[in-house]
Amino acid sequence: MPSSEPPPVADSPKLETPTTTEAPKLSGAELKKQKQAEKAARRAQAIQGKQAAVPAVATPAQNNEAQKGGKSQQKRRGSTAGLGVPIRSKTPVVAPVPVVPKKEDKTVEFFRHLYKPRMTSIAGASKDVHPAVLALGLQMSNYTICGSCARLVATLQAFKRVIESYTTPPGNSLTRHLTSHVLSPQIEYLASCRPLSISMGNAIRWLKLEISKVDINTPDTIAKAELCDAIDIFIRERVTFADQVIASSAAEKIRDGDVILTYAKSSIVQRALVKAHEEGRRFRVIVVDSRPLHEGRHLAAALAEIGIEVKYCLINGLSHNIQDATKVMLGAHAMMSNGRLFSRIGTALVAMEANEADKPVLVLCETIKFTERVALDSIVHNEIAPADELVIPGGALEKWGDMKKLQLCNPMYDVTPADYLNMIITESGNVPPTSVPVLHRLGNESQ
Repeated sequence: MPSSEPPPVADSPKLETPTTTEAPKLSGAELKKQKQAEKAARRAQAIQGKQAAVPAVATPAQNNEAQKGGKSQQKRRGSTAGLGVPIRSKTPVVAPVPVVPKKEDKTVEFFRHLYKPRMTSIAGASKDVHPAVLALGLQMSNYTICGSCARLVATLQAFKRVIESYTTPPGNSLTRHLTSHVLSPQIEYLASCRPLSISMGNAIRWLKLEISKVDINTPDTIAKAELCDAIDIFIRERVTFADQVIASSAAEKIRDGDVILTYAKSSIVQRALVKAHEEGRRFRVIVVDSRPLHEGRHLAAALAEIGIEVKYCLINGLSHNIQDATKVMLGAHAMMSNGRLFSRIGTALVAMEANEADKPVLVLCETIKFTERVALDSIVHNEIAPADELVIPGGALEKWGDMKKLQLCNPMYDVTPADYLNMIITESGNVPPTSVPVLHRLGNESQ
């Protein structure tokens, strides 16, 4: 009886069905091309973000092109400019800068070497400058302290206060440290406010010499006291006593009935006129003045206050009034080694007019104002003041800075030839202009 069991089936190999489909592997060239396409797409997206203002219209052709290789995109990048696709520009577009008209240079070329900016405030001053020197510099800059001797005395008194407040640092000596580290900043600041006068230069050289003579073993207290005493003696002998001697000598030259003509304002000339008046001499004074400082106004007012008959005129009336004068007395900013007078601008014109009218010209000058320099003109060495000082409010030159090809020059001093000077009255005696270098040498030898 046949069996009901099915016949045995041969074992067949089991087939495993994969659950996930693996991505086909890419070759190296295809991977490289894919990375380039992704990089190009990111770059295009960044450019579109930066230049959002430029409308970009994407076309299907451009989308297909972005998915292709990077090489084909780089080749066709230049041809898509007309399709609105933003392109990175090699040179950035810069907005045009408005052209500002260049300001005209108002410096007079002939005197360019003399132009120096003046410091009119303490802003920008060195922290090493003493407060007394700061105040002095501003006073000199705005002509509160004006005149060679007045500036000299004020400078030495300020330096005296600097010395009194000085303390020698440890490991230094007063002789070496005081001059280079303390006095030098003070001198530089004063020179930035106004150029130093000849007398100030002579006094500063004397003070440095005195400091160098201090013994290194001398205590600071004694050394500073000696320097302050030396400054007081210097002012008393070279300025105060000198002015008294010069004023007495000049007063002796004034006779009853004289008409003394002077220019601007000189403290020593004023003292001589006052002394002659106190001695009972009767005379008249003609004060010639000029812009912009009008220093002669103060002299005329001071003389009229004590009872001296005064006539005041500007320099344009000089040729008329010089005829009435019997003597001309002038002050000095400095006496040069070749006998020429360096003084307020306009002095040379007064001396030449006096020489033409055959009037004697007397110069009153302390020897501290003598210098070894030689001056042939007022161009090489001078001081140029701000040109705005010449402008009269409401006048024709009020807006001179806006006028093309117009320049103003305001020199402070001029040089008078020795031929126009008859006598130099000093504390060492009355000498001709040719004896100036001799007195200057004798003064240096006595120090």
